[in-house]
Amino acid sequence: MITLANSNSDWNVLKPLLIQSIGQTLTMVLITLVVGGFLGLILGVVLYGTRPGNLFENAVVYRILDVIVNIVRPIPFIIFLAAMQPLTIVVVGTSIGTVAAIFPMVVMCTFATSRLVEQNLVPVDPGMIEAARSMGASKFTIIRTVLIPEALAPLILAYAFLFIGVLDMSAMAGYIGGGGLGNFAIAYGYQKFDQTVTWTAVIIMIILVQVVQGIANAIAKRLLKRQQ
Repeated sequence: MITLANSNSDWNVLKPLLIQSIGQTLTMVLITLVVGGFLGLILGVVLYGTRPGNLFENAVVYRILDVIVNIVRPIPFIIFLAAMQPLTIVVVGTSIGTVAAIFPMVVMCTFATSRLVEQNLVPVDPGMIEAARSMGASKFTIIRTVLIPEALAPLILAYAFLFIGVLDMSAMAGYIGGGGLGNFAIAYGYQKFDQTVTWTAVIIMIILVQVVQGIANAIAKRLLKRQQ
């Protein structure tokens, strides 16, 4: 008879695998957030800036980028992994492993971030931007000294929210041998009917999210106090 919980988990074997999985997850998430988050910030600023009436208004560019983002963002990541496989092989040289998982994660993160950035820049007071323009500030200077600083607190919270999505993507990356906590939970927990292993991975993910969200909340709160 197969039981749903295995009380005989061999943690002498599982512990090093768990530590390795945590390292793989953190590697995938951090690289994706840094690279995809930065590229998404640039794309988001371009989306915002090319909107009608903004810094470098361009309806054609905005419409093209808007359509591309709207096409990519709703694709379930597990399907996106499969669809990106040929391009991943061209760029990375393989479609299996942690590095192969990071590439599609970065691409998806870029598009997801761009929309979050755009949405958090829209509420910035246009009067502040006009004031900076009237004083002769360049468009790049306005973005760097007015636009981003004014939206920094909500952007930090948006990136904390993005962390959860990227962590979720890293779990699904286990299906292409990307490793990480998702793969650990499936291979050593779910497939071996060991709920202890599965929930260990789940709890670690929950802790990671809580830590990141707590730090983001504290930073955003401090920034909002300074702006008041």
